[in-house]
Amino acid sequence: MDLIFLGTGGAWGVPELNCDCVICREMRRKGEKRDRTSFLLRGETTLLVDCGPDARAQLARNDIHTIDAVLITHEHSDHYIGLDELFAYKRNRPRGSFQPIPVFLTPKSHEVIRKRFDYLEDLEVIRACTIEPGRWLEINEFEVLPFDTFHGPFAQGSAGFLVKARGVSGEAVRIVYTSDFSDIPNPPADLFEPDYLVIQSFWLNEPLNNRPHHMSFQRAIPFIERLRPQKETFLVHIGDADRVADDPANTLLKKYEPKDPMRPPSGENPYPIPLNQAQWQETVNRIRSDRRIPYPVTVAYDDLCIRI
Repeated sequence: MDLIFLGTGGAWGVPELNCDCVICREMRRKGEKRDRTSFLLRGETTLLVDCGPDARAQLARNDIHTIDAVLITHEHSDHYIGLDELFAYKRNRPRGSFQPIPVFLTPKSHEVIRKRFDYLEDLEVIRACTIEPGRWLEINEFEVLPFDTFHGPFAQGSAGFLVKARGVSGEAVRIVYTSDFSDIPNPPADLFEPDYLVIQSFWLNEPLNNRPHHMSFQRAIPFIERLRPQKETFLVHIGDADRVADDPANTLLKKYEPKDPMRPPSGENPYPIPLNQAQWQETVNRIRSDRRIPYPVTVAYDDLCIRI
């Protein structure tokens, strides 16, 4: 089975349109980008997790010919607005041979999304399947446990997913995806000690005012230590909202003042804000080493494919 990171960026992608901050300038210079976060599990069944505005390019780049089912984490547009692109999977099949793609989402998310995409249900492109956090569901060879996540008052349908499947050697594999979140109220016991954890890291440092209820790497560390992923953790939904020293763009609305920036044990200056993929991984490795975090952490990037 393959785990494919179709996109690893925040709601506006990185580098961001009309932004000249140090991070966006550096990523343009390096030719790097992060599409809106979405990933795909491909075994006998192709399971898409979230379907944002970059879905068409993401699916084309990775040569995805079939979507068997979709999981939607919540009702923010960067996680569902690309559902219309799934029409191509019906349009380009022989007449009468297509079955609607089941889209699994919470009732609260469906309330919002159906106002925009009820025509996709009417035209039998998708079939909405409401789910209940805490109750397992089966999607062919996948077993999926939705669980509640807190992502603020404007994402009341927010949910993460634990997915169980079979790896390439036939052993059971457990993958936890937390979605966008700032907390997991009452995490079910099944979430602990997964094989893989996919977790949001919108900022490096926790902001003084976490207005959008996202997760920073600083705050993600206790979740990683608590959940204890056995094989690997992947960071996604990475943004450009950290303030970089001496950057005139720190006055921009999107730039957040850090609450208590992470520092090395020696107490010297805070860790530098990463500007590109290599710096993100280098900084994460250094923090892991300094804090003696025993769990491998990989900063995911667009189109990264992991055989599991």
